[in-house]
Amino acid sequence: MINSFEVSLFGEARGIRVYVPSEKAGKRFPVLYMHDGQNVFGNEEAIGGVGLELVKLLEKKQIELMVVAIDQKSSERINEYCPWKNGEFTTKLLGKPSTEGGKGKDYISFIVNELKPLIDSEYPSNPNETYMAGISLGSLITVYAACEYPHIFKRVAGLSSGFYRNQEEIEQLMKDTDLSSLEKIYLDCGTKEGGEKLAAPFLETNKAIFSIIEQKGIQAELKVIEGAEHQYTAFKQRISDVISYLVS
Repeated sequence: MINSFEVSLFGEARGIRVYVPSEKAGKRFPVLYMHDGQNVFGNEEAIGGVGLELVKLLEKKQIELMVVAIDQKSSERINEYCPWKNGEFTTKLLGKPSTEGGKGKDYISFIVNELKPLIDSEYPSNPNETYMAGISLGSLITVYAACEYPHIFKRVAGLSSGFYRNQEEIEQLMKDTDLSSLEKIYLDCGTKEGGEKLAAPFLETNKAIFSIIEQKGIQAELKVIEGAEHQYTAFKQRISDVISYLVS
């Protein structure tokens, strides 16, 4: 069952989609928060026409997991999923400066302080089992959330992580933060992310983040997928392994 409703985010209406497994008397479920909400469940409203079809996966595998998907606003995606303004690393990688980013801190604060309390009060969630997952920049903001609120988002996953937009800042934050309360971190990255020019540095940015995670002694995994490109067809093929890793 998927329930949809709207909340106010950055002064505008924003869609929230909530999947709840078949309810059982007294049963409370872990909750996975996901970004790019239009692409989480079906294909009909998916940006680009391909979604993860997560409901089919969860029901086929009989995984009892609530999913809260927050719709993206396309024109604000980079701003909302980047905690800091894009810096020198972005300029070097893209070959041009970018002044986007910087709303990510408020976006995560909204999830923690407004959306999560609403979900925990209205749905059969287990408030102590809260996870987060994202794709590309959705992974950047997910790892940021784990650093800022490690006592809340205990298990996180990122597919094809676009760390490069805030590479300097996210590396430093991870180095400075006590992440001992995190239970699991999953990352993956294809070898053809972003085309010929960006593929190698894109992978190196992911490896740099994973190196910091390893030094922290957290249970973690980085999968490098040979030939995988930065597209939802590829993400959809991998999401089953991601979910299995988070809930096992």
